[in-house]
Amino acid sequence: MKPVVDLNTARDRLVSGQRWVIKIGSALLTNDGKGLNRPGIQAWVDQIADLMSQGIEVVLVSSGSVAEGMSRLGWTSRPSEVHHLQAAAAVGQMGLVQAYETAFKQHDKHTAQILLTHADLSNRQRYLNARSTLRTLIEMGVVPIVNENDTVITDEIRFGDNDTLGALVANLVEADTLVILTDQDGLFTKDPRHNADAELITEGRASDPAFAGMAGDGGALGRGGMITKVKAAVVAARSGADTVIVGGRIENVLTRLRAKEKIGTLLVADTAPEVARKQWIAGHLQHSGELVLDDGAVNALRKGGNSLLPVGVKAVKGIFRRGEVVACLNSKGSIIAKGLINFDHSEAQKLCGKTSAEQQELLGYVGEEELIHIDNLVVL
Repeated sequence: MKPVVDLNTARDRLVSGQRWVIKIGSALLTNDGKGLNRPGIQAWVDQIADLMSQGIEVVLVSSGSVAEGMSRLGWTSRPSEVHHLQAAAAVGQMGLVQAYETAFKQHDKHTAQILLTHADLSNRQRYLNARSTLRTLIEMGVVPIVNENDTVITDEIRFGDNDTLGALVANLVEADTLVILTDQDGLFTKDPRHNADAELITEGRASDPAFAGMAGDGGALGRGGMITKVKAAVVAARSGADTVIVGGRIENVLTRLRAKEKIGTLLVADTAPEVARKQWIAGHLQHSGELVLDDGAVNALRKGGNSLLPVGVKAVKGIFRRGEVVACLNSKGSIIAKGLINFDHSEAQKLCGKTSAEQQELLGYVGEEELIHIDNLVVL
């Protein structure tokens, strides 16, 4: 059931939220390709430090490595060859890290570089490792600075764009808010660069399909456009995070957002976090194996509120590791649920049809009593 969201009071959520993911775009970070925008970086860092002094935990997602590399190498247009993009990213990442470290040092804040690939977030074990590292850094008061590991990517050097990366990081750390700083003031009813009658949308629901039709294409420096930001809001909403799309050049933009000032576009998550997490499990991970259930287990899952116990499993198919997604099938072969498995395939086969009390004898150790915990289980 979707929670009722009153858009008139939606900005109150920006005050109550305690964990923000802030994504800064390439055009902002590099002065539209003219070179690293160090005064801008310092201004954003000053505001982030102010937010942290108010108790907000911040993860920074930074674009700009390719654009900064292009600037350092004297390139005026973005190359299409992957190896040139990778080289530019490697050169540019050095400048980005140095600039952030210098800026945060003025506030006695440590930073940590986190480079991710799509595989890190699609593989559950690596996903959990990344989440653990990010949470530890946050608890230590360190500011994680996340970018895509462009140097090793072969799939056209992208997640798609860093807007999507920002949303996935918001899922990863279970953030309350995703702030996307861009070179536009927010989402407009039309492209404001070509339509004088374009109006700024101040609040809306992330799930509203009308917003996608209002978004335009990306610029020359980055891969994202307004459409990727709208889609990122949908992804972020799956874990309950609200998204703000706002102009990064607006003075004191972050502190003004925290003060509930009506700047930018707030796209509110209209799904509860727990439900959203389960939607992510159901719709965005391919399953690695299958568990065939007996009728009793099928009925228990459909009633709701139950974990999947080994005793209700008739057969185990496929090769999978602990933490990967498996599908639960009924006797007719139809998928009735998906979830994150607590054991690998060989252990699951040994436990198949057995009671939890037999686990020590079968495995030589006592782990979780359920194959899939209710918190990691989605009935379809």
